[in-house]
Amino acid sequence: MENSQEVHVARQPIFDRKQNVVAYELLFRGKNSTNLYDGTDGDLATQEVISNSFLVIGIAQISGDKKAFINFTENALKRNMALMLPKDLVAIEVLESVEATAEIIKCCKELKEKGYSLVLDDFVFSPSYMPLILLADIIKVDYRATTYEDRKKLLECKEAYSVEFLAEKIETPEEFSEALEMGFSYFQGYFFCKPVIVAAKNLPGYKTSYFHILQELNRPEVEFSCIEEIIRKDVSLSYKLLRFINSPVFGFQNNISSLRQALALLGQKEIIKWISLISLQCMGQDKPDELMLNSLIRAKFAEQIAKTNKWLHISADAFLMGMLSHIDALLGRSMTDILEEIGLDEEIKNALVGRTSASKLAMVLKIVQLYERANWGELEECIVAYEFNEAALCRSYREALGWAHDVLVSNQ
Repeated sequence: MENSQEVHVARQPIFDRKQNVVAYELLFRGKNSTNLYDGTDGDLATQEVISNSFLVIGIAQISGDKKAFINFTENALKRNMALMLPKDLVAIEVLESVEATAEIIKCCKELKEKGYSLVLDDFVFSPSYMPLILLADIIKVDYRATTYEDRKKLLECKEAYSVEFLAEKIETPEEFSEALEMGFSYFQGYFFCKPVIVAAKNLPGYKTSYFHILQELNRPEVEFSCIEEIIRKDVSLSYKLLRFINSPVFGFQNNISSLRQALALLGQKEIIKWISLISLQCMGQDKPDELMLNSLIRAKFAEQIAKTNKWLHISADAFLMGMLSHIDALLGRSMTDILEEIGLDEEIKNALVGRTSASKLAMVLKIVQLYERANWGELEECIVAYEFNEAALCRSYREALGWAHDVLVSNQ
């Protein structure tokens, strides 16, 4: 990779049984390849992941304090490339195409002895893989490529060989529940952002109050005095605002202790963003943290895409659209029902429910979703069709990751 601005990186969360994120699988794509994981050059893919995640971008920016799962080919293992990486920050994922030869087994034994975590990718049982099973910490099972009976048989190894199983490509809450009941320890996929529709139409009281705040914020003419009054009446909001304004996100040298001063320094647009964040955070208290984090990433990423594409007039709407893109999962209600109760601009509503693909906001949301899922082929087509700046897109995503993490920490 000649230019760090041309490095595409996405990450997919890996959850434990309580839906806490314990790791991220890193997914990369270079400028001159449609998809580094299409099987055409796996060795190059592994090299790109290592060089870009640790030398160009920085692993902390991508995966924070969580382990990063990195795919390793046969050649990458033989060349001892894994030994260049800190064992506490990575898990070595042995691709399904790697044969369990004597040399590979020796390499994996050395990694285990040095304290590295070993993961077997897209596992299908074969007696020849038994030496690797005995070394593995985690075995990944493709939920899309296996039957219920296949998975049940594989899980029989769990107790016998002291290995944990990870169900990947889990896309719905129903699949998560089934995999949980079967005994899987870890789960990978986008099931966490799919809404589980609750039977009751009424929201709990604490969620209702914040829902009303969102309604107030999205009126055509927002009264800033009303926003100030809302904050003053809520001790929790007042405390969180002062904590936020004094966080490293802003970097003010002097401590801000006045609520009025904090409001003046932020300005109306930033206050609306912040209250939207806090409202969603409070409404999603019983949901996975990753859902809120992903909402923040989407919001900032969408805003940056609009700005870098010189669509400044929709950047604020793009931010709000990204922020609200998981509100159905946060509230356990259909997106259509929720949007009927919030006075949003019609273009935002249409983009969120997928009524149109022609508007600029719909284009932005599509780019955001393709990027986070590492759908590089279709992303490339959209970049060309929409005439987006590819280098700016890479930077915007990385900036969104860092910003979202900082904001979430500042508001906890």
